[in-house]
Amino acid sequence: MTVYLQIHPDDPQSRHLARAAEIVREGGVIAFPTDSCYALGCHLGDKDAVDRIRAIREVDERHHLTLMCRDLSEIAQYARVDNAQYRLLKATTPGSYTFILEGTKELPRRVLHPKRKTIGLRVPEHRVALALLAELGEPLLTATLSLPGDEAPLTEGWEIQDRLDGRLELILDGGHCGTEPTTVIDLTGGVPELVRAGRGSLDPFGLD
Repeated sequence: MTVYLQIHPDDPQSRHLARAAEIVREGGVIAFPTDSCYALGCHLGDKDAVDRIRAIREVDERHHLTLMCRDLSEIAQYARVDNAQYRLLKATTPGSYTFILEGTKELPRRVLHPKRKTIGLRVPEHRVALALLAELGEPLLTATLSLPGDEAPLTEGWEIQDRLDGRLELILDGGHCGTEPTTVIDLTGGVPELVRAGRGSLDPFGLD
């Protein structure tokens, strides 16, 4: 049975955040709101939880998962970032962007792309997501809550419960947060490369 908690989108209840963090530390998979759409999240070091997220999404290890961080310094701990990349990250975080970067040795190999050794990283601009990361005290490994065959991500708590009850440990229902996923930018080459156009503007990267 999945725990279902309604959380205030602007002033999230501390007891709900503490419960969510506890579940993540215990190896659970959660659904929670972000600045683009709902996401699935789990502990970075929990192989079984990571495998469950991939099973829910029906994606393999070549699909980039995203490490959701509290701030830019945390991104720099888990990814190799040069000066040019850092300036772009500083100008666009927090925000509705996911950046593909080369991972550091701080990351388990199983969460990196098997050939490229890359991972998605982002800093959300959403009070619930940021408060959850602060409560947890470390990044969350995440994926967009988009189910196989669906045209758009799930965006209502009751719908997530209806579709995934029993497959998640917790749903944090923060209300509707949109159906447009993050804009994904690959920063591993010499110039930014658009992987997926989403909620984040392309202007900062000269890709319009």
